[in-house]
Amino acid sequence: MSAADQIFAMLKESSQSGAPLYLQLRKSIEEAVNRGLIGPGDALPSERDIASKADISRVTVRKAVQDLVKGGILVQRHGSGTFVAPRMERVEQSLSRLTSFTEDMARRGMVVRSAWLDRGLYAPSPDETMVLGLSSNELVARVARLRIANDTPLAIERAALSASVLPDPEAIGTSLYAALEMTGNRPVRAVQRISA
Repeated sequence: MSAADQIFAMLKESSQSGAPLYLQLRKSIEEAVNRGLIGPGDALPSERDIASKADISRVTVRKAVQDLVKGGILVQRHGSGTFVAPRMERVEQSLSRLTSFTEDMARRGMVVRSAWLDRGLYAPSPDETMVLGLSSNELVARVARLRIANDTPLAIERAALSASVLPDPEAIGTSLYAALEMTGNRPVRAVQRISA
């Protein structure tokens, strides 16, 4: 029995629930993903095929699929179809202790790499001048990079430090904290802003 057939079998089982059809279909697809009947990267049948086989309207199918896309269960690729989304591991960390991304990921057994977006010495912005306690003639070291763990992009990290603490942003390898520690400047406090 194919994964699609199993989805339809689950849909028939849930049809006695009395819930709206799009919710029944959504639940059936989600259960198939959770049970591993269809895995990350697997294609879903087309809306037309699902509607025809389940004897429901394409509008109903589209609503169920859109809910699953919003929930991160499915992804749609224009011109290619709908696929099961790759599994994303949640990254949780206490913010009470200052640790580096590299340390956090290594502790989880993940391989870390970075793609540099920017790094250099610049005139500080008014906000940087105030937060870092710089005078207007001092420079700020700015770094921005895409942080990747096990080949999955997880975050864009941006940091701004006094140039007296980080005189050569090009010298950073994998870990900013390790580079700072080598110069005796490991951070003990920081202002962190996290956004999604």
